[in-house]
Amino acid sequence: MTILDGKKISNDIKDEIAAEVKKIKQRGDKVPHLAAIIVGNDGASKTYVNSKVKSCKQVGFESTLVRMSANTREVELLAKIEELNQNDDIDGFIVQLPLPPQIDTQRVLMAVDPDKDVDGFHPTNFGKMSLDMTSFIPATPFGILELLERYDIPTKGKHTVVIGRSYIVGRPMSILMGRSGFPGNSTVTLTHEYTKNITQITSQADIVIIAVGIPDFLKGEMIKDDAVIIDVGITRVPDEDAKKGYVIKGDVDFENVSKRASYITPVPGGVGPMTVSMLLKNTLLARERHLLKSQAQ
Repeated sequence: MTILDGKKISNDIKDEIAAEVKKIKQRGDKVPHLAAIIVGNDGASKTYVNSKVKSCKQVGFESTLVRMSANTREVELLAKIEELNQNDDIDGFIVQLPLPPQIDTQRVLMAVDPDKDVDGFHPTNFGKMSLDMTSFIPATPFGILELLERYDIPTKGKHTVVIGRSYIVGRPMSILMGRSGFPGNSTVTLTHEYTKNITQITSQADIVIIAVGIPDFLKGEMIKDDAVIIDVGITRVPDEDAKKGYVIKGDVDFENVSKRASYITPVPGGVGPMTVSMLLKNTLLARERHLLKSQAQ
């Protein structure tokens, strides 16, 4: 069994991006600039955004963090998004989710300029991805592809089962694993909360990608020997014996599943670190595209 070390691969990618930024500086060009909007005081969101800001500094990016209160009105957030859309100094930006209940998440995501949508959530980018056109791939699925590629895990002709159908992970992952190319060319089954006899399906899978937010959902008896397991789940589970009062759990019963798997991502340290690195990679791609666009004008 091999651990898919997302932390190591993430650091490798950051080193590669930092080298590219160094070349950009040597040419005298502007370095990539990533902005993030966070609305409210969600603890996990604040931790994630702070990680993005720290990573930007690590690779030599400029970064801007826009903090807005939990009672921000939708019209105020949309105005801020339009401001970033029009700011030529910003190459890409994200609106951290979840948003407060008074704000329509889809309306907000639709307002982001697709050319700056480094989260890859805008329908324009999602549609292009579905058609194998150049687009921004959502950061978490992008990170999973990168892990599969860098560990040279075969996907052609394999049966991939995706558990979870969110537009952030499950649905894009099902499209990407079935696309032409590597990683891809697999036969994909997309499952969700209404899927019957799910163990019958997962036990036939060569690759299982799970993102349901239910700790230890995937058990050892649900997979076949030598399956590849990608765990996207991350949940804080109360634990009085833990120093912080909780432990981080994935969607996979790691102790038992790892005994049968050929490759498996740990939680934490698997998919999580890859998400931030691929967001940086998307921002670098956005900067390069903006540069080409300005040269063509």
